[in-house]
Amino acid sequence: MSKPTRIFSLVAIAAGGIALIWWFGPRGPAPVQPAAVVQQYTQIGHAIFSDSLASARALQSAVQKFIQSPSQKTQAQARKAWLAARVPYLQSEVFRFSNPPVDEWEGQLNAWPLDEGLIDYVAPSYVYEQGNSAGQANIIANPVLQVGSRQVDSTEITPALLADLNEIGGSEANVASGYHAIEFLLWGQDLNGTSPGAGERPVSDYYTDERCTDGDKPAPAKHCKRRAQYLSAASQLLVDDLEYMVGVWAPDIADNYRAQFTNELPEDEALRRILFGMGSLALGELAGERMKVALIAHSTEDEHDCFSDNTHNSQYYDALGIANVYHGEYQRIDGSVVSGPGIDTLVAQADEQAAANVNSALNNALAKLNEIVQSAKNGEHFDQMIAPGNTAGNQKVQAAIDALVVVAQEIETASKLIGIDKLQPDAAGHNF
Repeated sequence: MSKPTRIFSLVAIAAGGIALIWWFGPRGPAPVQPAAVVQQYTQIGHAIFSDSLASARALQSAVQKFIQSPSQKTQAQARKAWLAARVPYLQSEVFRFSNPPVDEWEGQLNAWPLDEGLIDYVAPSYVYEQGNSAGQANIIANPVLQVGSRQVDSTEITPALLADLNEIGGSEANVASGYHAIEFLLWGQDLNGTSPGAGERPVSDYYTDERCTDGDKPAPAKHCKRRAQYLSAASQLLVDDLEYMVGVWAPDIADNYRAQFTNELPEDEALRRILFGMGSLALGELAGERMKVALIAHSTEDEHDCFSDNTHNSQYYDALGIANVYHGEYQRIDGSVVSGPGIDTLVAQADEQAAANVNSALNNALAKLNEIVQSAKNGEHFDQMIAPGNTAGNQKVQAAIDALVVVAQEIETASKLIGIDKLQPDAAGHNF
């Protein structure tokens, strides 16, 4: 073989080797497919509703200890368990709005504002929703209720009865069950308006003897017995409802909603539902119904966790739920993390800057909501911040509203990049 031929052969072999290294050698990660993001979304759904169930069972246990042995200590423990139960549940609300099983069921767990006069005694100054025939029905004091033309036997207060009484008389303000009914039974009305302080229901409201009270007034022992029965039934219904929702999102069940979501929905429809839930919670629900309405009207009746003054946390954890879904990550109540591909991965594959814009908007909204949380920790709660004349407080709330609106806008922009046009998150009739 001549020298030029030998050199050519060596070059050819070297080039072939380089080609083989390129063909068989390491490459970058394969693009994440929409199916993986959809699957991770359902993983988070199952984890978050499982945590909500576990914390509801802990609340039920604390409630039983309280009603069996009412004291300031057991009441405080039940209240603490209620606050803890809100943390995972609020992060689940991003699954509303576009998942029918969740949205149709949610009202029984988290409906508000409520006419608490349906449930128990209220202050003489209490104003119920206009035209609500059950606004002062007082289930605790009355074993037979007359609501319009309907007579209801409430002699025995059961989970089934409470479910049946929701929206009785056609009024959405008639909320007999869920987190806020339990909250009212633990704290009582917050009569402080825009001044400091939450509800102050006395422990004696649960003494089932001659010490029984309805607030600051002596009451027959049967009132306290029925109040305990009501709190027990409401706690049981909460657990029952969350057991149902865990089943909706459980893996390896052939005909549940999760299976339909992952196996039957077209991928673009599944992604649309995920993004619509994120945008609608940020825009119409959180920025609108839960913040703007209360701020514009300076109305403490329209704050979310109004009896316990926990509204700052409810707002923050709602927004955190949106971030969870965007990043495909959720930290469970035991500290473990459910992590996988999120919407952010799909958006980044299409446009890294757009993905960063959503992330920046979410971080800004969480920071603004955290300012409200820190304000509450320092003694100024949401109901004080929305007071007329509280310029600084009003501005903090408005800044959080504005930040949430930007979140919805960035989500809508990003959705177009992954093929979801005309997302149009629900604004709940609000103009921002």
